[in-house]
Amino acid sequence: MNKEELVEKLVRALRTAHAAADRLARDTAEAANHPEAKPDSDKDTRKIELSYLAAGQAARVSELETAIAVLSSLQLRTFRADEAVALGALVTLNVAGKKQRVFLCSAGGGEKLQAEDGEVSVVTPQSPLGAGLVGKEVGETFELRVAGQIREVEILALE
Repeated sequence: MNKEELVEKLVRALRTAHAAADRLARDTAEAANHPEAKPDSDKDTRKIELSYLAAGQAARVSELETAIAVLSSLQLRTFRADEAVALGALVTLNVAGKKQRVFLCSAGGGEKLQAEDGEVSVVTPQSPLGAGLVGKEVGETFELRVAGQIREVEILALE
């Protein structure tokens, strides 16, 4: 598995999300400043609501910019089977009887990437699965609560 390709795919996905978020933030800011957004009364909060929405969308744009910068400078390495899971690890798991592959990354959590040998899910150390993985080694298991159910996760391989 080529981790560099995974990072490139992740950066492309985040750049696409960034472009969409930036366009939306600009459109919302423009709508907030449009003459039609002027309040009709002291109880009309359209302009304020649009301003808050535009600020939140601008914050998302900033988060995506940071994520892209972090991923672009990520130092990748190959992990040995006897090492602990850390950032940059590609991990094969058995989750409640199903094989799953995850890429532990500092950004881009939730993205699904297509690799030549199947799908890879991106997880961050802040996610429940990512937090459970950090520091574990091949052969170890831990419990993960998903949708109110506890699932056993076993680490099968590490790259």
